[in-house]
Amino acid sequence: MSCQYSIGYPWLWSTWVKAPILKNSRLVIASACLPYVNRKLFEDIARDSTVLFACPEREHSALYGKIASIIRSSRPSEIHIVTIDGSPHCFNLHASANEAEYILGEKINKKHFVVLDGEKLIEIDPNSIRVARYLHLVDILYKMNRELIDRELMKHSLEYRKYSENKSISSEQSS
Repeated sequence: MSCQYSIGYPWLWSTWVKAPILKNSRLVIASACLPYVNRKLFEDIARDSTVLFACPEREHSALYGKIASIIRSSRPSEIHIVTIDGSPHCFNLHASANEAEYILGEKINKKHFVVLDGEKLIEIDPNSIRVARYLHLVDILYKMNRELIDRELMKHSLEYRKYSENKSISSEQSS
């Protein structure tokens, strides 16, 4: 049985944009894996909200069009995007919500959140998501704050720790 049925929430891509549950709702678009990462946190986020699951690995990548259509057709009172921090796939949900706002040409009452290390919910400024799309800007910020970013990545990113470990081994072997 797929998690869309076992958890009991519909999927973003499979939901009609004019579904009555969306009208004037507090809409939460959440990473489908969130209930498995932290069930209690998910339940807190879902309380008094209409939840749609999304997974850019599983669903069509043009989520911005679907989100824009939901906003235009059902006018949710607010939208919260909640994903797992560090997931390269989940980032697309945040970028899609910003892109939907751009496409519609209007300010949307939305907030962006990530779940850090499966435990802590952190609100993210929409401009941080805009910056993340421009790797040359990320590169500038990294170079300006290398020590801080390296330290934080070592705490939160398995991929970065493995990269650093391999880099150390390579430099030792070439010495």
